[in-house]
Amino acid sequence: MTSSKALGLIGTLLFAAPAVHAQSDGGQAARAALERLGVPERQVSVTIRPAPDPRYRVRVDHDRLTVEATSPVAAVRGAAAMLNGQGRLSVSWEGKRVGPMTRLTPGDTGWVSSPFSFRAYLNTCTYGYTTPWWSWSRWEREIDAMAVHGVDMPLAMEGQDYVWRKLWREQGLSEAQLAQHFSGPAFLPWQRMGNIEGYRAPLPTGWIDKKRDLQKRILARMRDLGMTPILPAFAGYVPKAFAEAHPKARIYKMRSWEGFEGTYWLDPSDPLFAPLARRFLQLYTAEYGPGKYYLADAFNEMVPPIAGDGSDTANAAYGDATANTPALDAATKAAALPSEVRDARLAAYGQRLYASIAAAAPGATWVMQGWLFGADKKFWTPDAIAAFLRDVPDERMLILDIGNDRYPGIWKTTNGFDGKRWVYGCVHNYGGSNPVYGAPDFYRRDVAAMFADQGRGNVRGFGMFPEGLHSNSLIYDYAYDVAWPGGDMGLGPWLSRYTAARYGPSDPAMVAAWQDVVAGAYDVRYWTPRWWNERAGAYLFFKRPAADAPTYPAEPGDRAKLRAGIAAMLKLAPAYGKSPLYRHDLVDLTRHAASLSLDDSVKAAVAAYQKGNVATGDRETARVKALALAIDHLIGGQQESLASWIADARAYGDTPAEKTAYEQNAKAQVTIWGGRGHLGDYASKAWAGMYADYYLPRWTSYLAEARAAALAKRPVDDAAFTAKLLDWEKAWVADPRPYKASAPADPVAEASALMQETAR
Repeated sequence: MTSSKALGLIGTLLFAAPAVHAQSDGGQAARAALERLGVPERQVSVTIRPAPDPRYRVRVDHDRLTVEATSPVAAVRGAAAMLNGQGRLSVSWEGKRVGPMTRLTPGDTGWVSSPFSFRAYLNTCTYGYTTPWWSWSRWEREIDAMAVHGVDMPLAMEGQDYVWRKLWREQGLSEAQLAQHFSGPAFLPWQRMGNIEGYRAPLPTGWIDKKRDLQKRILARMRDLGMTPILPAFAGYVPKAFAEAHPKARIYKMRSWEGFEGTYWLDPSDPLFAPLARRFLQLYTAEYGPGKYYLADAFNEMVPPIAGDGSDTANAAYGDATANTPALDAATKAAALPSEVRDARLAAYGQRLYASIAAAAPGATWVMQGWLFGADKKFWTPDAIAAFLRDVPDERMLILDIGNDRYPGIWKTTNGFDGKRWVYGCVHNYGGSNPVYGAPDFYRRDVAAMFADQGRGNVRGFGMFPEGLHSNSLIYDYAYDVAWPGGDMGLGPWLSRYTAARYGPSDPAMVAAWQDVVAGAYDVRYWTPRWWNERAGAYLFFKRPAADAPTYPAEPGDRAKLRAGIAAMLKLAPAYGKSPLYRHDLVDLTRHAASLSLDDSVKAAVAAYQKGNVATGDRETARVKALALAIDHLIGGQQESLASWIADARAYGDTPAEKTAYEQNAKAQVTIWGGRGHLGDYASKAWAGMYADYYLPRWTSYLAEARAAALAKRPVDDAAFTAKLLDWEKAWVADPRPYKASAPADPVAEASALMQETAR
């Protein structure tokens, strides 16, 4: 289809908006959520009194909860917080505990307000690292958990590929071209952000259609609960086939991201941009209903194409790489530009991206993640950020400043984003990788410091933006309690409430044990060794083997305190051992402590062979094998495993071929990832099956090479080994062998034995 015909089609197609989803009675929606959580509807009455400032009030009398709130979410939050404080309700990824709903302590919370207008949740990457295989029942549980935390602004990214497919079909792309365009399910987030295209393609039609139906249910439930989901918008990335069909369009081939082929970005000043952006939102609204907040990330870990000849600061024929010219280094050329030229072009991008959303959804807000400002500081100086934002109306933009734990202080250096509305937030978890860390008290202290700073600007929300879920629920419970003040947030009092609700009973000994655990492991803001010497991986054992292993730094934290806390928890097993969540926590903490010891043995084995001490190397190698297998068996009953991840992926397929493709997609995501960059092991998972069948064979092979090298009095050829290992990893992803994980018969006894084994 030619460019003129495409524009004509966009301009003439009628936009038929669907009937707006009718909200159910807010009080009934809140009561239904509480019923699903285990709180009988008959014991709860809810009155919704809409107001701009979120708040709730809960009164308990004769085992009945009377809730007044500004929204159904606030009502669920209030009731759940009251019951949690009385030790009757705990909701987490690892499971739910519902205590008896009788003999509740009478009381009245008074009005509890949040200092934030809204509380955000999820990350674009979550939809690759955790949720690609989720069914509605799993999403229903997550939405209820959002309400428990008072989340009212989740990112809702499912179902958009159905709309993208419609859009590109309208633009004349063939089914074969579409098949080459969409990446596999677990990699779609990076396709949507313009980092990759067509990786592990094709994306089956059945997957797209299922996600369409799923998104309708997700949005209906979110809206019933009074949430305002953030929806996707057009940020400029177009299929390669579209770029090739429009050789005269201002389309740039962007830089290679992590070794993948460069993607194609349409300049917002090009005549094609605004109609495409408008049509996407028309199609999206026709399918899913209207929204208020739309996410468009044009430059996620990508350098904006702004370099040119300087003849026209807004509409120059830029000199960056386009779809039809050789690739050029945009960052290098941008650095040579006069600042006024750079700023004018960035301002034009920002204004036109906003305008493309406003044209299709008048009154809507453009949302963007602020991750790029911290990740690409060399380019995104305070002046460059100010230029990009300056021509967007302050009240029509929302910046998700998600990296305050990793890249703190961006809001300070930008004068609170120069008047734009913004959300204070933290990523916390990267790739769904799950070492134990998170520094709970950091959130309380940092939020307090932010509010005390007169330069905070127009901060409106709080959010947690994990790349992956199912990790360290304690952190999320604490962080969202910070966003809904209502109790003593000192760690001791908070842990007393947390453990009583989570386990049933609690006592000073359990609180003291957890305080040691927090001081020993959790009190780390960012798990820095997970990215070391150009290799990802939560632990050394999770990284691709190499000769530098002995120089791997000691993991952050206080191992003695961690072990003391676990030992204290083990002593409490007679009183707590029947609690599934106690057993889960004990296993997870033991797994983490044992993994640190496993790293010690890996370092010791490599160092011994390098010194020619074969006997010591052999002893430590045997220890590596024993610990890895023991950990793998201990964690067989946790909520996720390699077996469950693969089973969920295969269940999404409708044909044997789809099931196989999904399985390989899932296995690639948690191991090799893709590209020629540094993403291997980025999503490293501490799962049963991964220790024994993926990480251990890699290290076993390397240690065998190191032993042979020691006997031959030569170094290991790391380059040759890595080349062979890459082939092995690809074969592992393609291997259809079945996996099974099962809970140990006595996890407490196994945890105790493993702690004794690693006591050296």
